[in-house]
Amino acid sequence: MSEDERLRRWRMVLGGGAADGTGHVPAGTDAAMDGALSALYGGGGMPGRDGRDRSAGLGASAPSVARWLGDIRTYFPSSVVQVMQRDAIDRLGLSALLLEPEMLEAVEADVHLVGTLLSLNKAMPETTKETARAVVRKVVEDLEKRLATRTRATLTGALDRSARINRPRHHDIDWNRTIRANLKNYLPEYGTVVPERLIGYGRASQSVKKDVVLCIDQSGSMAASVVYASVFGAVLASMRSITTRLVVFDTAVVDLTDQLDDPVDVLFGTQLGGGTDINRALAYCQEQITRPADTVVVLISDLYEGGIRDGMLKRVAAMKASGVQFVALLALSDEGAPAYDREHAAALAALGAPAFACTPDLFPEVMAAAVEKRPLPVPDTALPH
Repeated sequence: MSEDERLRRWRMVLGGGAADGTGHVPAGTDAAMDGALSALYGGGGMPGRDGRDRSAGLGASAPSVARWLGDIRTYFPSSVVQVMQRDAIDRLGLSALLLEPEMLEAVEADVHLVGTLLSLNKAMPETTKETARAVVRKVVEDLEKRLATRTRATLTGALDRSARINRPRHHDIDWNRTIRANLKNYLPEYGTVVPERLIGYGRASQSVKKDVVLCIDQSGSMAASVVYASVFGAVLASMRSITTRLVVFDTAVVDLTDQLDDPVDVLFGTQLGGGTDINRALAYCQEQITRPADTVVVLISDLYEGGIRDGMLKRVAAMKASGVQFVALLALSDEGAPAYDREHAAALAALGAPAFACTPDLFPEVMAAAVEKRPLPVPDTALPH
C-alpha cells in the first residue's frame, strides 16, 4: 500500500480536523462520503433553511435531508445506511420529517424505521399514511420471505412429533425413539433389539393441535420486537393446526387477533409508548385459555412491570400449574441483549420460565421446543444474572 493511500484511509477514518495529522484533503467520491459522514457525526449538523449549519433539532429542511439520504445510499452499503438513518433520527431529531411523503420515499426501510413510523402513527397526516403503509408493507413482506417457510416447516415437524402414538402403522414408526425405548431388549446373540414397544408419529391431521397466545409489550423500547412478533403471528395464524391469538399491551390491553391475516394492519393497530401493566395483560390472556395442556403463551416484554408484580408472578405460576407452556422473551429482535428488569427475570426463572432474549432466527426452534414440551434452547449468554 502506498503512503498516499495509507494517509487517505486514515483521513477517512479520523474524519478530518486539525487533529487528524494526515494532511490529506479528500476529493471526488471521498469528499462526498466525508461530507455525508460529517453532516451526521461531525457536530456541524445538516444545512438549515437559512443555509447555515445547525448542530441538532428540526431545523434541517426536508429537501436537504432527502439529498443527504440519497447520498448515503449512493456511497454506503444498505446495512451502513440503516445505521446512519437511525443515528440521524436519534442525534438530529429528524423524526418529524418522516411525516413528509417525499422523505419516506427517500429512506432505506428496515425494522427500526418501521418502529419509528409506528411511534409517529397518531401524528401522521393522511397525506403520509399511504406512503408509510407502503414502506411498512415492504419491510413486512421481506421479513415474511425470510422467516415464514422455516417457521412453518419447524413447527409442522414439532406438531407431528408431539402427537406420537404407541400403536403406529409401519410407515409412522419413529425408529430412533423406538430403538432407545427398547434397548433393554437387546439380544447379543442375534445382534438385534426386540421392539416390544413401538413409538410412532401421529398421522397428519387438519384438527387444531395447539393454541398459541402472543402477549406483546408495546412500550417504546420494544418496537423491533413488536414488528417481528406481528410477522410471526401472521405466519402462525396461517397454519391450520395452530390457533393464534395476538395481544398487545401497555397500561391497556388490545386484542388484535382479528387482524392477523395482515400484519401491517396489526402494526398500525399498535400504539408504541406508554406504561406497562404485564399483570393486566396476562389476566386477559389467562381468560382466553380453554385447553391449558395444549396452549403455549409467549410473553414478549422487558419485564419492567408498572402493575402488580406479585399478581404477575402468581398468574404465571397458575398457568404453568394448569399445564400451559409459558415462554418469556425479553426481546424478539437482532439487537442483542436488551435492558430488562433482572429481579423479575430471576423470579420467572425460579418458576421454571427462564426469560431470555431471542433472535428471529431462533424463534421457530423456541416455539418447536414449547410445542413438544421439551427444554427451551436458551442461549447461555441470555440467562439473567
